[in-house]
Amino acid sequence: MGYWKRIFACLLSVLIMFCLPGCGMAEEKKDDGRLKVVATVFAEYDFLRNIAGDAVNLSMLMMPGADLHAFDPTPKDIMEVQEADLFVTVGGESDAWSEKIIDSIDSNKLQTVRLMDCVDHVVEEELVEGMEAEDDEEGHEGHGEEKEFDEHVWTSPKNAVQIVEKLRDKLCRMDEANAELYQDNAKSYIKKLQKLDEAFTELVQNAKRREIIVADRFPFRYFADAYGLKYYAAFPGCSTQTGASVETIAFLIRKAKEDDIPVVFHMEMSSEAMCNTICDEAGAKKAQLNAVHNISRQDFNKGIGYLELMKENIEVLKEALY
Repeated sequence: MGYWKRIFACLLSVLIMFCLPGCGMAEEKKDDGRLKVVATVFAEYDFLRNIAGDAVNLSMLMMPGADLHAFDPTPKDIMEVQEADLFVTVGGESDAWSEKIIDSIDSNKLQTVRLMDCVDHVVEEELVEGMEAEDDEEGHEGHGEEKEFDEHVWTSPKNAVQIVEKLRDKLCRMDEANAELYQDNAKSYIKKLQKLDEAFTELVQNAKRREIIVADRFPFRYFADAYGLKYYAAFPGCSTQTGASVETIAFLIRKAKEDDIPVVFHMEMSSEAMCNTICDEAGAKKAQLNAVHNISRQDFNKGIGYLELMKENIEVLKEALY
């Protein structure tokens, strides 16, 4: 954990110390009998709302439009978790603050699910050719002996199926009265995820090329592994860096030209400046590849979810791979 993350952990400890005693004195919310479920990021939230619908009182800590990697919980967020029955987190470095909250809450009723525990395996973050390692607090590259696992497990629809199954099972155990509803909803949703998986498999199998360039962080490792895609990017998925070096940009421009890449991607909720530069120099088109870590307020209000965003990925990948 870097210098600023350690500072944040200390500040969060102080915040919890002063905020939590006051929670008991706050005006109690009316209990409508439903499970209160709190999710940290949009992917979790969307899976839960497809499984449970209105049968649970569901909320999301990270507001639409925010970036998980720069998220700081507020006293209100801490109170929200303390009042919850179920807290669903990613389980990685970017929401390490959630573990601090869990450990500091005096609640026997709170249960948790971590997405990284829901899948068959997790992989370490990977530095591919041309990618910049994140500097530590002393200016050294990399993370020393500390292993950092890629937390973006939901980006693979195959993993999404496993996550939905685990969330379904947890809700069924916690709320037996609505178990049949959760099972039926999950069954229907899993079929849609499996069709999505089939569409990606067919897309890549029939593609002219199996290489993508992402002028951004790369939170798509599980997706790329699932469908056999080779990739080049500026930073690993969990990097907090946003400005790439001249060498990295030059490398990505060269790869786009050499490999005749027609589309260069950026991810949602990030600056498109680097992507614009690479596209201008390489004569490529710019497109967004959705990691579904969050969603814009406009799309959130429209009810757009994981399935819709992944279907958008199918369309832009068609142009990039064919």
